[in-house]
Amino acid sequence: MLDTRFARGFNFLSTWQAWRQDPQRPRMLHYVSVTAAPLGIDELLASSASCPELQLLTEELAMQWSGLLPGFHRLTFDGGHVLLTLCVGDLTAMLRAQQFAADSVYLVSDPADTPGCFPTSHWDVWTAKALARCCRRGTMLVAPMNAAYWYADLTPCGFEMAADPVDRPKNSPAITPSPVLRAQFNPSWTIKRTRSTMAGSLMAVGRCAVIGAGLAGASVAASLARRGWRVQVLDQAHTPAAGASGLPVGLLVPHVSADDCVLSRLSRSGVRLMLQQARSLLQQGQDWEATGTLERQLNRSPGSPDLWHPQAAWLKPSRLVHAWLAQPGITFQGDVKVAALRQCGNEWELLDAQDNVLHRASRVVFANAGGATALLESLQATLPALDIRVNQFPVMQGVRGQVSWAMHNGLPDAAFPPFPVNGAGSVVPRVPIDANGGQGLAWFVGASYQPDDQPATPDEMNHAANLDRLCKLNPKLGQALAGQFAAGAVNTWKGTRCVTADRLPAVGPLYQTEHSSLWICAGLGSRGLSFSMLCAELLAARWSGEPLPVDAGLARTLDARRGSPRHRNQLDRSLELQVSCAP
Repeated sequence: MLDTRFARGFNFLSTWQAWRQDPQRPRMLHYVSVTAAPLGIDELLASSASCPELQLLTEELAMQWSGLLPGFHRLTFDGGHVLLTLCVGDLTAMLRAQQFAADSVYLVSDPADTPGCFPTSHWDVWTAKALARCCRRGTMLVAPMNAAYWYADLTPCGFEMAADPVDRPKNSPAITPSPVLRAQFNPSWTIKRTRSTMAGSLMAVGRCAVIGAGLAGASVAASLARRGWRVQVLDQAHTPAAGASGLPVGLLVPHVSADDCVLSRLSRSGVRLMLQQARSLLQQGQDWEATGTLERQLNRSPGSPDLWHPQAAWLKPSRLVHAWLAQPGITFQGDVKVAALRQCGNEWELLDAQDNVLHRASRVVFANAGGATALLESLQATLPALDIRVNQFPVMQGVRGQVSWAMHNGLPDAAFPPFPVNGAGSVVPRVPIDANGGQGLAWFVGASYQPDDQPATPDEMNHAANLDRLCKLNPKLGQALAGQFAAGAVNTWKGTRCVTADRLPAVGPLYQTEHSSLWICAGLGSRGLSFSMLCAELLAARWSGEPLPVDAGLARTLDARRGSPRHRNQLDRSLELQVSCAP
């Protein structure tokens, strides 16, 4: 559903309520709405006073109502089955940044003095065309009767107006006034999509295989299972999160830049999605904690103020991986290594080194980090007709990391900061862990960063480097813990992340056809917590023709085949559009 004016959210809330009350409701409700400027949280909560039946839903909405900067924001409810994509910005620009076909449209506008609304002067034929691009043949549209200035633009764009108005029920809390006019998108010409679209192939929900049971694979499995897919997750390790995703604790914190670059916008969207997952699936205080994080500006010019991130947290990645894989519709199989794939009709057979069939599925997602490269090269050689070109994918490399940690061991609480600190490295000061048959608090400092094609640095040198990072981040704590480092009384955790050359994940099809059935989600690097759920939701949206969690131009920067000439041209055009639409 597409709503051109969020305002106080009554249209969304009443639609959400109707979805909840419908015994034949669809599995997913996608609601996309645009606002020039979102209400303050106090105004949002106060607005429900006139509609007591929507008060509880408003309170759920208010829990996620923060950090609504210009751009796309994905809010999730009811276990991820109700998705609100709130687009903050100019109406025409936000419509152009969409890439989905709505089933129905609320077309509403109000005078300029109404909060979050678009004045009628902002409507023109280009807005009507942008709206039409978000519709399919048969899309229903509802609009107020008194908006005659719209009809002259909508009719030549393919909308057929109903002959008679329809009265809305008297007690309806929705903001569209009564009576309303209904229209249907039914152009007399063949619909052609002239603008470039991201490759995605709609197909019936079925069986999917995911190779890899880390953050990337588990998040993809969870997103697909919520949409009805039966997902088999395979991993060469005995248990999930055995690789870099087994990090004892990680920081979930957005990237910030003066120009709000691609990485900043993507990480901001990813952090929002991950915080929602943590709240719904993990035990707060034990598996994660929304502590906020202080970012030291160590590499900036002298005098640069530190940054405080209120929407930040520490989180135990393995707990989240296990929670995702425990979702209905997902099966995990460990101790298996996929050595090759074989096409068998409309299915793929996943084979081990002895050509035994491990699993069959209609679609396969490679989420096995650097291990995907060998499989891609094998597919390129054995199935040339698919036109898989490894050189079009981002170059991926393993990077070793070592974390130093220990229990508090009687050190006074005053020695530790009350929240995590990051900058050139990070320190997470208070993490509850099981130890010696009970539970205690541990501190974690890291992490080293070394390409895996270089000789491994000894653990002692990495510990010394971590202590140096700690002393820069928090000199007081560094001095307090220096004795433990000197005595060798610190523990070691080591792992290898998979990073791409441009430090952005790779998400998308491996080849470009109408029904591409091989996809990849890899290269999350040091930001697996920030990127995993965003990438998973992007992949699932492209499979289902759903609204994207970020605008189409931003999503295109993550496409797996971004090295192809065609994709580079599309990306250049997308970035030009983003610049031209910037406020």
